[in-house]
Parts: sequence; C-alpha cells; structure tokens
Amino acid sequence: MNSILTIGLFIIIGIFGGFAARKIKVPTISGYIIIGVILSLSGIIPREIIYDKLDIITDVSLGVIGYLVGGGLYLKRLKQFGKNIAIITPFEALGAWIFVTIPVAFLGPFIIKIDSPNPSLLHTFLPIAIVLGAISCATAPAASLAIIREYRASGPFVTTLLAIIVLDDAIAVIAYSIGSNVAESLMTGFHNISWSNMLLTPSIDIISSILLGAALGFGLSFVGKYIKKKPQLLAVVLGAIFLCIGAAKALGLSSILANMTMGFIVVNRMRNSEDMFGVINNIEGIIFAMFFTLAGSHFDYTVIRTAGLLAAVIVVGRFIGKYVGVNIGASISRAPSSIKKYLGFGLFPVAGVTIGLAMIIKQHPAFSSIESIMVNAILASVIINEIIAPPLSKFAIFKAGEAFKKD
Repeated sequence: MNSILTIGLFIIIGIFGGFAARKIKVPTISGYIIIGVILSLSGIIPREIIYDKLDIITDVSLGVIGYLVGGGLYLKRLKQFGKNIAIITPFEALGAWIFVTIPVAFLGPFIIKIDSPNPSLLHTFLPIAIVLGAISCATAPAASLAIIREYRASGPFVTTLLAIIVLDDAIAVIAYSIGSNVAESLMTGFHNISWSNMLLTPSIDIISSILLGAALGFGLSFVGKYIKKKPQLLAVVLGAIFLCIGAAKALGLSSILANMTMGFIVVNRMRNSEDMFGVINNIEGIIFAMFFTLAGSHFDYTVIRTAGLLAAVIVVGRFIGKYVGVNIGASISRAPSSIKKYLGFGLFPVAGVTIGLAMIIKQHPAFSSIESIMVNAILASVIINEIIAPPLSKFAIFKAGEAFKKD
C-alpha cells in the first residue's frame, strides 16, 4: 500500500459509498465517512499512511472548502442579518465552552485516569476542562458546506450558518489561547500567565491570515475578469487556492481563514462572480470524496475505547451549549424562528481547526502529564461528530425550508 493507491481507493470506493447513501436518503458525505470507517476497521490501509502521508488531501480540501464558504458570504446578505450573527455567535461559542468545561471538571475524577499523584479539581481536572471547553468553540465548515451544496440550499438560515462557522474558527483560536494560559497558570500557581501570548499573538495570526486572503482575493478578482474559458479559469482559481494554502503554511497562518477571506473578496468584488465558484463544481465531488473518506479512515477503535466516555461528555456538552447559546442569542436579536430552532443542529460538525488545536496541546510543556488524555478525547469526539453531524446538518437545513433539491 502507498499514498497514491490509497487516494485512488478513497475516490473510487468513496464515490460508491456516496451513491449508496443517496439511495437510502442520507447525505452523500455520510456514505464517504462510513466507507472510510470500514477501510479503517479492515486494516487495509496502514495507520502511518493515514496519519502521516495524506496531509496534502486535508490541506487542499480545507482550502477549497474555505474558498467556497467565503463565496457564500454576500455582503448585502450579511448586512441584512448582521445583528443576528453578531449576537448569536458569542452566545453559542461561550455556551459550548461553559457546557463542556463544567461537566468535564466535575465528572473528571470519575471518568479520567491520571497518572500524576494526588490529582485535584483545581490543579488537574479544571485545567483539562477549560482547554477542552475552549477547543469546543470551533465549528467545522466542511460537512455543512457539503450538505448545502448537495441540496442547493440558500437563504437567511444558510447565510447565518456560514457566517457563524467562519467566526467560530477565529473565536476558537483566541479561546484556546486564553484557556491554555489559564489552565497552565492553574497548574503552576499563576506564575506563568502571559497576556501577550493570551491575546496579542492569536489576534495577530488571525489578522495576518485575513490580510493574506484579502491580498490574494483582490488579485484573483482582477485576473479573473480577463479569463473567459472555464478550463483556464478553473486552473487560475485552483492555483490561487494552492498559493493561499502554501503561503499560509509557510507563514504559520490559518490557511482555511485565508481562503475564506479570498472567497469573500472575490464574491463581493466581482459583479459576475458565479463562474469563479461554479468551476469548482467540476471537481468538488472528488474533493469531498477524498476528504470525508479520509476523515472516516481516522476512526480508531483504540482511541474510542480509551477516551470514549470523556469524548461523549464533550460531544453532549458542546451540543447543548451550542443549542442553548443559539436560542439565547436568537431571542435577544429577534432572529427568525427557523434560526432559533434549528441553527444549533447545523453547528454540530467539528474537525479541521479542532484537530489543529489538539495538536498544539503537545507543544505545552506544562501539559505533558495530561496531553495524551486531552488529545485522545478530542480525537474521539471528532470521530463521533463526523458520524453524527451530516444527518443533523441535513435535518437543520431541510427544517429551515432552504433546501431546494428534493430528498
């Protein structure tokens, strides 16, 4: 087995999984994910290939997805629903943080096995809970975008959902920075707290990612006006996405946020921007098949077994927090009832940013005794979410009445 053979399997077998999913009237990406899980359990593909040699699939897929998400954020619509978005977002993000932190902290002594001597609520379980809660603020765009495009959904609900997903990732980066510093200080007696690391560094990274995406977005919108043939336009758009991903990685920035910004600039700067995103239709099936089959192949029974109970607490707490937060924010902002009732279901997916933040945990020396627990719990919760999230996203979009393709 090698990387190229693995990618071929993901595309061919994944596509058949998508066909089977549509036959039983579940989202296509659910079929991709289930095929990935089956490949994982079969042991056909070595774990080292899945974890170490296919990062380019994740990078490219999230770049394309980020570009498409940004392309769904029309400025006129955002202004129309800006109040709802501005009020709901902090409530649902904070709700996830609180509703994960509290149960993990108090249930920790019963469900978390710590090797260190005399673990305590204040110095051991509360720091773990704060970090896990902060990471729970994030929402992944991939599953929601795939459902939206499969069922050609559009309207106030979809616009609000995409905008909140974009903001969630930025909030999660800042929340993690704050949470990890607070957690480290709890573990060391508040001797190492750094306001610069807590707020300034993540803010600079976010602003830099936006500036990178904006610069490439203006450049792409200028070049795109002079290209009329779709094959050439596809090449230019993909080239810009690859350039954005590569530059972001080289600079240590968020490639998905940069690509979201690029898509946002293109859709709002060009009068006829449909082709700038329509050309992706020709390849999005391949992108989604590779990405979600790879996501499913990360299923690891060992991780589920060792951290499954803690992961279940994270999944349930995060969902309740998002749902309650949406309801409170929607009530205050007087958002439409469809947003109040169903938006929480659309915020269930987690993946890219969540896994990225989980990997950063390993870089904190203070977390050396607990990083394995946190990383495994996050990975297990992502696995659970990947399986549950697509049907919930579909449910939300259909209930909101914005899916225009018959099921």
